[in-house]
Amino acid sequence: MSIRRFAKSRRAVAAVSLTAVLTLAVTGCGTDGGGKKADDAGSSPSSEPSKSSDGDKEAKQEDTAAGDNVDPNVKLAEVKGDGLTLVINQVKRDSGGFITVQGQINNESDQTRNTSSWAGLESAISSKNPNSVAGATLVDKAGKKRYYVLRDTENRCLCTTSIPPLLAGKTIPVFMQFPAPPSTTTEVDFTLPTFATTSLKISG
Repeated sequence: MSIRRFAKSRRAVAAVSLTAVLTLAVTGCGTDGGGKKADDAGSSPSSEPSKSSDGDKEAKQEDTAAGDNVDPNVKLAEVKGDGLTLVINQVKRDSGGFITVQGQINNESDQTRNTSSWAGLESAISSKNPNSVAGATLVDKAGKKRYYVLRDTENRCLCTTSIPPLLAGKTIPVFMQFPAPPSTTTEVDFTLPTFATTSLKISG
């Protein structure tokens, strides 16, 4: 074999070897990348945000729907105001030292009614009780004392909040919790802005 032919053979062998090394390197990188992507996909918390959101919604619904187990056919009082009818279904004294008033408001007019005025002065002094029934009050005539809707430590009312404009023909349930008057008081006057005052007998 001549020196010239031997040099060509060495160059050919070197080229083949280099090609093999590059092929292995590329294959190795592809495997690492694919493995990393698979791990990332397996650890992605795709369902966690939706679960958290659902939990928040459920908590809010429980907070604003205390009257779910009240019989809507029981009418302890009925008052009207601005094309609306407020029916009180239950007025109950609880062992915790408060009174819960539950009812429903029906829009009997042919127009949508704004509900913001039911919050009373709350709309001006607090943004934590939007479109609520926090403006309701109870008056104990015998004890000469007025009771307002209870608040929690963050000044949120213990009542129905975030009430949307009430469409014509629609009804919404509402509830309010007040400090309880003395056990000797069995009747109070109830007032909600835009509605007439009515007397309520306390049960429990």
